[in-house]
Amino acid sequence: MGNPIEKIVLLCKKKDRKGQELLYQQFSPILFSICLRYADNYEDAQDTFQEGFILIFNKIDQYNFEGSFEGWMKKIMVNLSLDKYRKNHNFSNNEIDQIPDLSSDEDNDEFDYEYDEILSVIQTLPSQYRQVFNLYVIEDYSHQEIADLLQISVGTSKSNLSRARSFLKQKLHQLKSQVNNEQVRSSY
Repeated sequence: MGNPIEKIVLLCKKKDRKGQELLYQQFSPILFSICLRYADNYEDAQDTFQEGFILIFNKIDQYNFEGSFEGWMKKIMVNLSLDKYRKNHNFSNNEIDQIPDLSSDEDNDEFDYEYDEILSVIQTLPSQYRQVFNLYVIEDYSHQEIADLLQISVGTSKSNLSRARSFLKQKLHQLKSQVNNEQVRSSY
């Protein structure tokens, strides 16, 4: 076990504070990013992140060095995020139907977005869309797995993904237009 991560994990299994600090420092940006993608707001993401690290430290003895340790931690954060989401939301209420499906391909020009810009746009998605989008696109779950996790139908999963993509496309187009307008104004 010469891998630095394995050494840190072993320290954490011994409840060593320095090992826990090293683990936190190394993985907190990645894991907080997951919490942000699933949470309704920044404060909820912080709460989930804190609870998730406590859960990781409490369950670290269950990690048996098979598979990716980072993947193991990510799964804990995703599952915790989904558990919190299910407690606070009801998929049967359709507040999302008020958002139109804007599937047109009116503008497919290349445009580079910063990670923070994309994350902030994803966070504007209605929560039901955001959950399905994150699970399907980022976590690579199938629609059947999403349906099982969120207790919805496969058709609802597919519909929510389609609407999420349309919504994101519209928001990113607006962002691009805003940036282009600012560039035009600054060139005068």
